[in-house]
Amino acid sequence: MSFVKICGTTSLDDALAAHRAGADAVGFIFAESSRRVDVDQVSAMVRHLPVDLLTVGVFRGATVDEVRATVRRSGVAAVQLHGDESPEFAAAVRDVAPFLIGCFTADDDRLARLDEYDLDAILVDSPAPGSGETFDWSVIDGLSSQRRLVLAGGLHPDNVTAAVARVRPWGVDVVSGVEAARGRKDPRAVERFVEAARAALSEYAIDPGRA
Repeated sequence: MSFVKICGTTSLDDALAAHRAGADAVGFIFAESSRRVDVDQVSAMVRHLPVDLLTVGVFRGATVDEVRATVRRSGVAAVQLHGDESPEFAAAVRDVAPFLIGCFTADDDRLARLDEYDLDAILVDSPAPGSGETFDWSVIDGLSSQRRLVLAGGLHPDNVTAAVARVRPWGVDVVSGVEAARGRKDPRAVERFVEAARAALSEYAIDPGRA
């Protein structure tokens, strides 16, 4: 099993294009971002999406109550915590997040305390999330053999094969690398990314089980 997520989704057309391309999940950003979507927008999209496409709400800087309320109103099936949330915060939203992803930048001190977190996967991003920049993958050497690791940060159709071969993650996540313009996906780039990622993950991915 492996995992391909297309994040920063802002329209139903883009979400459906991701599903047609073979992605496992789409991410909707509820945090401050040029790709931010609101609860009503996401609720309207989720109702029209295939049940085999995992819908992920991305949060940063929200309270526990805000996360819980947004998940319930929007209908997303998973939660991605993309800030400096504590293990206690993650535990407090677990009941509305049957699939919970914790995000860490490559220079995050919390990577040394992952055992404190109850997560289904961890996502490691560049120190400047959303910048489209990669990072020194050697800083997370060995992590994929211990955790369900989702690699993010500057990935695109032309480098995802090399990234997967080097890091051997369980999954990959992409935003700007498949965009025609900020917040709008390029369906062909999505197809190319998913195709390349699937091929590489089938050869190199490590799935150590739940994070």
